[in-house]
Amino acid sequence: MVESAGKSLIKLYQIVLNIALIILSFILTYFLFRELYYILSDILLENGDVHETFSKILVFFLYFGFISMILTYFKESHHFPLRYLLYIGITATIRFIIVNNGNSFQNLWLSIVILMLTISYILLPSPEGQKSKRSR
Repeated sequence: MVESAGKSLIKLYQIVLNIALIILSFILTYFLFRELYYILSDILLENGDVHETFSKILVFFLYFGFISMILTYFKESHHFPLRYLLYIGITATIRFIIVNNGNSFQNLWLSIVILMLTISYILLPSPEGQKSKRSR
């Protein structure tokens, strides 16, 4: 009886999580298109600040990465692929370097972070290899 109550609770939490992720994906889609509008406005109005436009493009890719991760979560039986988190980490770190224009030493450390994230991504098994292991 306790086991069935535990399974019911897990199922309820899974439903709540799925609904929350669907709502979050709609919100992120709105922000994705809003950022696209800002980028197009900057291009058409010839905004002279290239760093600001580039920052908006990187934010666009962050939204895109999060939406892709949510879609993949539902496609891959409720699993968040680590590779998407690494994409987001690399993109966010690059955006931070561009937007904040920190000192050289800080940028060196952030570059090392990007290198470590990239190496981690390279060391990950390929997605095709993981799918074949799951099907066994």
